[in-house]
Amino acid sequence: MTFDLKIDEPHPEHRADGLAQGVLEQDNDRPDGWLKVAGTATYAAEEQADDMLHGFLVRAPKIGAVSCPNVDDVRAMEGVRSVLRDPRMIRNAAQGTANEAPAQGVDRAAYVGQPVALVVAESFEQARHAAQALVVSVEEEDKPVQPDAVEPEKPEDKSTELGDLDRAMSEAAFTVDAVYTTPSMVSAAMEPHAATAHWDGETLTLRGSLQMLKFNRNELADSVGLDPKHVRVLAPYVGGGFGSKLGISADCVAAALAAMELKQPVRVVQHRRNVFEVNTRRSETRQHIRLAADTEGRLTGLGHEALVSNLPEEEFSEPVIQGSHFAYAASNRTLGMKVARIHRSAAGSVRAPGESVGVTAFEVAMDELAQAAGVDPVNLRLRNIPEKDPESGKPFSSHRLEAALRQGADAFGWSHRHAAPRQQREGEWWIGTGMAAAFRVNMVIEAEARISLTRDGATVMSDMTDIGTGSYAIFGQIAAELLGLPLDRIDAQLGDTRFPPGSGSGGSFGAASTGTAVWLAGMEIRKQIADRLGCSEAELTLKDGKATYANKRASLRDLLSDEPITGHGHVEPGEAAEKVRQATFGAHFAEVAVSDVTGEVCVRRMLGSFAAGRILNPRTATSQCHGGMTWGIGMALTEELTHDRRDGHAVNRDLAGYHLPVNADVPPLEVHFVEELDDWAGPMQAKGIGELGICGAGASILNAVYNACGARVRDMPATPDRVLAALPS
Repeated sequence: MTFDLKIDEPHPEHRADGLAQGVLEQDNDRPDGWLKVAGTATYAAEEQADDMLHGFLVRAPKIGAVSCPNVDDVRAMEGVRSVLRDPRMIRNAAQGTANEAPAQGVDRAAYVGQPVALVVAESFEQARHAAQALVVSVEEEDKPVQPDAVEPEKPEDKSTELGDLDRAMSEAAFTVDAVYTTPSMVSAAMEPHAATAHWDGETLTLRGSLQMLKFNRNELADSVGLDPKHVRVLAPYVGGGFGSKLGISADCVAAALAAMELKQPVRVVQHRRNVFEVNTRRSETRQHIRLAADTEGRLTGLGHEALVSNLPEEEFSEPVIQGSHFAYAASNRTLGMKVARIHRSAAGSVRAPGESVGVTAFEVAMDELAQAAGVDPVNLRLRNIPEKDPESGKPFSSHRLEAALRQGADAFGWSHRHAAPRQQREGEWWIGTGMAAAFRVNMVIEAEARISLTRDGATVMSDMTDIGTGSYAIFGQIAAELLGLPLDRIDAQLGDTRFPPGSGSGGSFGAASTGTAVWLAGMEIRKQIADRLGCSEAELTLKDGKATYANKRASLRDLLSDEPITGHGHVEPGEAAEKVRQATFGAHFAEVAVSDVTGEVCVRRMLGSFAAGRILNPRTATSQCHGGMTWGIGMALTEELTHDRRDGHAVNRDLAGYHLPVNADVPPLEVHFVEELDDWAGPMQAKGIGELGICGAGASILNAVYNACGARVRDMPATPDRVLAALPS
């Protein structure tokens, strides 16, 4: 049986509050944690086979028509089994939710570093040596690689024009009119992209480092020309994704094609420079933000217009203004996007697409408005919280920004700050504090899960992935709570397309979407148990392996026959998104020290307060927020993928040149959660948390830099040279 649910209406019954096992909403360990610490959790590149072959990607050094004149010579090299120049190979990674193949072909290179061949050999060393010997000849083409070199286009349905912003700006008591820029960034997941493919003549099995298996299977099937029912994708353990593994990447398709040709397992692993050059990057952005406010700091006008880039054949455009549509009330509004079609690697989702860069720039502009109006930055945001969606007029499903702001300000000690810049000094260091609000859209997407209950325990099954987010832990907790079992009697099996299709990991929708499917599967089992006891599901109590109804009590083992009880849950978004505006909210606070000698910025402490519905596991949720806040430090201070202005190739294409925050850069991080149950989010009242932590985190640091030393940095990251240049003379 299947328990289907479309989220069309709110769910005010709050059943999760009345269950008896007491494991949901608790700090519980991740069952996969010890496996990963001990090194026994195997990743895509670690699968073993006696007859394994090894593939190495060959990439284009220039943009243009490609040929490989010495293919036959390379094929004759020791250990080489094949040199693939298959037109079905893909040019760049997919975005991950298209259900079809990404751009294919190896005859032309659209960007420097594009894969154009795969060399397969009996050992990795032989494959690498032969790949380096393969000559890639390019008839060079002059293609634009800089956004300012082309006339940008406007994507459809991403603009808003309400009222008269120009008039509002001219009549306002206080205004901000400034341009902010953010650079390209990369996901830089710890595990490189990798794939191991097997072909048995009928079924293609691919073990990959992937986030969205139900989509990835269709993308792979379409690429290699198979029916999806003949494709199996596995990704039980993924060492981080952050958006770069949403869709199949070049290694997946190349490994699959080679395995089908050679009828042996083929492994393809991207080295670190491949990861930076071949897979999706975050687009650089140019954001023009205009704010108009009255004498009390209430917004009368709001403008947010952004320029981003992507390859000509790609549909995705970084949704920079996504959060600005609903963040603050203002009757006069202009929001718009433009996309420059250039020839760099494909732009895609990276760590909270849209709001992570859009909210960061916007919250810096809000700080500038607070300074201009002489209003405390927290109070400025409190005065501009909208009662309903400012553009559609829809009610919010829940709105806890005020609670997050007040909770965070109290916990941080915001009232003790110096309002004016350059008021506190320790030797060469200026000390300052800053804050920013956090906004993130909340989504539920279609997902399925199955639970099988036997006398020994329960097994949860879904193709949902765990990319370090805690899926194994959370789904086990949901099943244990519903079925009244200890956690050690729950086995979560994930990352296999032979299981029901979950939501996949992305967009912060995994726990709420696939988690709801697990909930529904558990409810279906509860109903079957209640039927055996002759009561309604609501009258049933399950705890510690016992079923209780009125004065009757029975062991679950006694109620079960040799056949398992199975529940299948299926959730779809329904009409909720048409009826209400659903989002998550938060507030960031930071203290920094800025050297007036070197321009170095040291983050001394950070605090975040977040509202994201029911927190299913505070430990994993806190970990997610820690990660987002750490990325905020990187966005504000260090991260910048630089492209050569002549041909668009990535200059700093490894972890030595691309500066991520390390332990010494990250202070103790404090996380608080606002109590919230959003009835429109489904029967668990849970919303996404993973990406909320990055939204606005960098802005709180940049605003603290200004408060410390008076340097307003609008071109991110705030590297020492930019800080020194912005210091007041």
